[in-house]
Amino acid sequence: MATHSPVPSHTWNFFRAGGFDQVQIDTGADLLALKELDQKLWVALSCPTRGIEFDTKTLDLIDSDNDARVHANEVLGAIGWAGRLLRNPDLLVEGGNSLALGEIDDATEEGQQVLASAHYILKNLGKPEAASISLADMADIEKFVAGLEFNGDGVIAAARIADASLRATIDDIIKCRGPVADLSGEPGINQEISDAFFTEVSAWLDWEANADGDKDVRFLGEKTGAAADAFQAVKEKVNDYFTRCGMATYDIRAAIPLSRSAEDYQGVAAQTLSTQSIDIANFPLATVEADKPLPLVAGINPAWQRQIEALRQHAIVPLLGKKESLSAAEWATLGARFEAFEAWQAARPAGNVEQLGVARLREIAASNHRDEIDELIRLDKSVETEVKATLSVERLLRYRRDLYKLVNNFVSFRSFYTGRDKAIFQVGTLYLDSRSCDLCVRVEDIAKHAEFAAMSGLYLAYCDCIRKGGTEKMSIAAAFTAGDSDFLLVGRNGIFYDRKGNDWDATIVRIVDHPISIRQAFWSPYKKLVRFINDQLRKLAAARAAAADAKLIQTAVATATPVAAGTPPPPPKAPFDVGKFAGIFAAIGLALGAIGGVLASVIGGILGLKLWQIPLAILGIILLISGPAMIVAWFKLKKRNLGPMLDANGWAINSRALINISFGTSLTKLARLPEGSNRSLTDPYADKKPVWPYYLIIAGVVVAMILLWLMGLFDGS
Repeated sequence: MATHSPVPSHTWNFFRAGGFDQVQIDTGADLLALKELDQKLWVALSCPTRGIEFDTKTLDLIDSDNDARVHANEVLGAIGWAGRLLRNPDLLVEGGNSLALGEIDDATEEGQQVLASAHYILKNLGKPEAASISLADMADIEKFVAGLEFNGDGVIAAARIADASLRATIDDIIKCRGPVADLSGEPGINQEISDAFFTEVSAWLDWEANADGDKDVRFLGEKTGAAADAFQAVKEKVNDYFTRCGMATYDIRAAIPLSRSAEDYQGVAAQTLSTQSIDIANFPLATVEADKPLPLVAGINPAWQRQIEALRQHAIVPLLGKKESLSAAEWATLGARFEAFEAWQAARPAGNVEQLGVARLREIAASNHRDEIDELIRLDKSVETEVKATLSVERLLRYRRDLYKLVNNFVSFRSFYTGRDKAIFQVGTLYLDSRSCDLCVRVEDIAKHAEFAAMSGLYLAYCDCIRKGGTEKMSIAAAFTAGDSDFLLVGRNGIFYDRKGNDWDATIVRIVDHPISIRQAFWSPYKKLVRFINDQLRKLAAARAAAADAKLIQTAVATATPVAAGTPPPPPKAPFDVGKFAGIFAAIGLALGAIGGVLASVIGGILGLKLWQIPLAILGIILLISGPAMIVAWFKLKKRNLGPMLDANGWAINSRALINISFGTSLTKLARLPEGSNRSLTDPYADKKPVWPYYLIIAGVVVAMILLWLMGLFDGS
């Protein structure tokens, strides 16, 4: 049984440009069917979101994964999304900055949300009866959304709260927990911050309540904290002192070394001493003796005297009375009194709410501010769907305006090859060397770009461009596709006009050399010959000038040097060697004869032809000289490829986008006088033409005729 190929669901049209077939997209149906078109037939598969002439916000909306590149599937996703929300997909092809509300398809839930959001926006803009919405209406959509009382971000800004008491509580929350930015940019709080704050407040008040309910914790009332701080400041040092005294009780011999030796005092004796000295602070609180109480007034280590006095005032006097010394047993009793307080302090909850003070925390806890904040956050988040739909309205308007243009610079290069509009990768026009170059792309790294773009076969001039005194800078690569490269040199200056009409000072900083045109190839052999002759003459003239200068200096030195007595006279100069110069003249004559012979042979051969054959012979000689260069250039020009130039900029070009000779000529325009212009050929400053070349030509013709006559070419026999 015969098999049948599947019938395509969409009929495509293609056009031929750049040496390959490109899909022609003319209708909304073509756009929606792109998902069925084999991506091997797409010109590009990805492009960067920056460095091209396209609305960057639209590109960012299409770039769903936020990797700064638009991929083929993301383009398809944008087309599919916009197609589902429009009743007529041809609107995507028509473009435009506005959209009739009736064109939004509300058959789906998303469509209903977008339509309702469009009505809501127009209502808030004072246009409730408007039948369409435009990008101008969305110009400040972020400010519009941010200015709403509830904007769907779940953040409550203190500045928007009318109730002063509630606003003060939110300010306190921000003070303790830090803010989160509202869409308006103002500091605010969200549910997470609010919950964390009130949890901390509750924990702190519970902790405070534990102290209030236990008389052993705040045994000195409000002064307990200061007493505990004074106790903790010397606790370790006092324990050290009584331990040393205990060792002296155990062995009386330990008292002296435990009080530090005389050598220890000698070690600090040479220093400038103060009560802040660490070396002194390391000495015991007092001299060590068996069962010796701790002195509290006199006999204290000067580095600890202030701390011991604070202990005496805040803890010892209130608990033990006025004492001038403290026994080990009394110290133990004192420490036991602080155990409950220390245990309570160890259970201190984490957080920053303490800075508000207990009174303020109790005031906040007694209010209903937590419930009010929760309700405000709930109301704000309740409009999240509407706000997102508001942003979808802007997305739909941008896709309606921009998608078709993107597709014709992505799926196909229709804009570039038809010339009806500049492609999105063409960033402007460079004017330099009496030419304008339309194929200019923006470049971030010239060295990296040139390394790969050299494969394009295009003659590229990389330029650094600046404007406004150098405050704005960028680099471009300009393709020269017409004219020649004789005066395209690094350092030459021109003017670059970007797509907005701004002018930039452009300077060539690097050149990738490739053939530009057939005309350039035709003249290249003759130009090389002229350059070679000029170089040789210049070298010869320079050598002769150097020799003459050296001889002049040598003569001057010899003339100025006095002759010492008894110095023999210099040897006589050699006589003029006639034979030597005769040989030179003979060689010159031989060379001229050889050249004349070649010329005579060529001229004789041409004159031996029939009259109609002479032009063909001359043309053949010209082709013999210029033909190879023209053929090589022709093959190279036919292979010029736009792909590497764009690939080096981050594109993924999927086809060989060729730039042939005729199309390349349209990308670089040469200077031409306007039609109908009047032109005067009289140049008052033109160089006077010398007469001797004409005499030389006449003499050459005479010599050639004589040579031909001697060779018998004019002999009738």
